[in-house]
Amino acid sequence: MEMQGEKNISKHLVRKQDSIQSKFIKPSKATREDQLGKLICYLSIGMIVALVVCILYFITSRGLATFIQNHVGIWQFISGSSWNPGMVDGSGNPQVGALPMIVTSFGVTLLAALLATPFAIAMAVFMTEIAPQRGTKALQAVTELLVGIPSVVYGFIGLSVIVPAVRHLFGGTGFGILSGTLVLFVMILPTVTSLSVDSLRAVPIHYRQASLALGATRWQTIRKVVLKTATPGVLTAIVFGMARAFGEALAVQMVIGNAVLMPHSLVSPASTLTSQLTTQIGNTVMGTLPNNALWSLALVLLLMSLFFNLTVRFIGNWGKRKYES
Repeated sequence: MEMQGEKNISKHLVRKQDSIQSKFIKPSKATREDQLGKLICYLSIGMIVALVVCILYFITSRGLATFIQNHVGIWQFISGSSWNPGMVDGSGNPQVGALPMIVTSFGVTLLAALLATPFAIAMAVFMTEIAPQRGTKALQAVTELLVGIPSVVYGFIGLSVIVPAVRHLFGGTGFGILSGTLVLFVMILPTVTSLSVDSLRAVPIHYRQASLALGATRWQTIRKVVLKTATPGVLTAIVFGMARAFGEALAVQMVIGNAVLMPHSLVSPASTLTSQLTTQIGNTVMGTLPNNALWSLALVLLLMSLFFNLTVRFIGNWGKRKYES
């Protein structure tokens, strides 16, 4: 009996030890949740990558059809100044010159950035270095309000206010690069301001304290220490604003005139890449030359977006190396 009891006890101990070992070996609830979280993250990343690849492939394949299927020369497309894809010129070549729209897009973007940058930097400096906390909160609320206004509202205000003002001051129809520049100036101002504020606030406080301790005035500290240190961030803000201006369609379309002509003045009607796309893409048949030419314009916009993104990364790496040195 004693031997049988000892055997039962040993079996019970073995079973208990096995159960304890299985509990340790078996993944816990936290481990399973962690694995599920990783799986969801990987699936989300995979979906995003697949979506980006599909968009790139779709736009690239459609955009290259103009040069592959319709046998239009790339240089002819980039340097040509006549846009009428349904017609041919005296040499029998289709009129698909995108140069006026490319020049107008860059012109409006650069002018809007040049106009918005001083105001944005001044507002950022005032909000971070000069204004009291209550004033900073008020300006921040105004900036956030400007960011949230839809593009069509900016375009309608430009059509109702800016275009008549330009017509009254400079004559003509009022539609043109100047009107588009003023609308884009208001649209990108909050973007550049917000990013510039973040860059200035990222400057360590001991930089300011050291400058003031050495006898520099507050303005000298702002100009020679704070702004100089925050230069990479401010440049990134300007590039982001330019990217926003370059890709804007609806507001610019409402005030620029939508005439595919080489701009010869700031008050003459013109057309950007985005305005031409939004006005004409619904009037063409898929697979025809006019439709393929518009997709080529979209490809140019895609390449410019990639250029702006690479510029931002370059500025960020430059700023990082500058801080490390």
